[in-house]
Amino acid sequence: MASSVNADFPPGIGMTTTEAPFIEKAQADGKLYIEQPYELYSDENHEAWRRLYARMIPQWEKYANKHFLQGIENLCLNPKRVPLLDDVNQFLNPLTGFRAKPVSGYVPAFLFFDCLRQRDFPTTITVRKLANLDYLPEPDIFHDIAGHVPMHTDRAFADTLVRFGECARTAAIIAQEMPLGEDRVHRLSSIIKAMARFFWFTIEFGLMKHPDGGLRAYGSGLLSSYGELEYSLTSPDVQRYPVQLEWVVNQYFEIDHYQPLLFVVDSFDHLFSLVDELEVWMKDGRLSNVSPGEPAVNEADIASFLEAKIE
Repeated sequence: MASSVNADFPPGIGMTTTEAPFIEKAQADGKLYIEQPYELYSDENHEAWRRLYARMIPQWEKYANKHFLQGIENLCLNPKRVPLLDDVNQFLNPLTGFRAKPVSGYVPAFLFFDCLRQRDFPTTITVRKLANLDYLPEPDIFHDIAGHVPMHTDRAFADTLVRFGECARTAAIIAQEMPLGEDRVHRLSSIIKAMARFFWFTIEFGLMKHPDGGLRAYGSGLLSSYGELEYSLTSPDVQRYPVQLEWVVNQYFEIDHYQPLLFVVDSFDHLFSLVDELEVWMKDGRLSNVSPGEPAVNEADIASFLEAKIE
């Protein structure tokens, strides 16, 4: 159900990325997990969703993996209006137990990964501006719902996300058992960096082998980008390699341009096995000193692991 909104936020005021008073107030009040005030979306917000969705349909048909296409069908998304998360969850939850969970902004690393363990997907509820459809440095509801969530309808992929969340739990246990000091911060930062890189090059920008011998996209960063989806699979400037864990965890990335290097998995069973291997490496200390570079690990990310309540 849509939430009740007080007089401070009249209907149709807008839920635009960087311009959403409702989100600003939630952040000021320290509220991370929120409701979706659906009545606040403006006509421009719905038009942005309509244009984004319409132009992606032919791209998905050519370049998306079959699990994603089935997920789009299963979710019954309205192509003309911003989705109501309650409706999304009504279709999603019976399939894999996952649900979209609205948030007010950035979710510290452990909290994000632990949400996945609990089959919750932290979901941005703002939508990009009409004038800025092609690129957005931070996620919006189109990236999260049209890019990520269709994959969450697939049982094997959903179970992989849960397994990744369990890895984060293992990382928190390891970090909390480390002796106090600068070395603990360095080792934990390295583990978080390795996990973020793994997530980036698989869940966000992963490619998968296709039965016809070609490749298809399963990463949400590709599946929500009109230009990069085609570029990732057709441009001679993109390097595409079979995934190797030692490469992935040591490879930095930059978010402000198309990705020049992508990794290919055989299947979601293959991806699940890589998460198992990632956890083994974590326990063996092989993630405690990965190469420097992006992504940055901030104090909130570190604190989220050190302060995690592990039952």
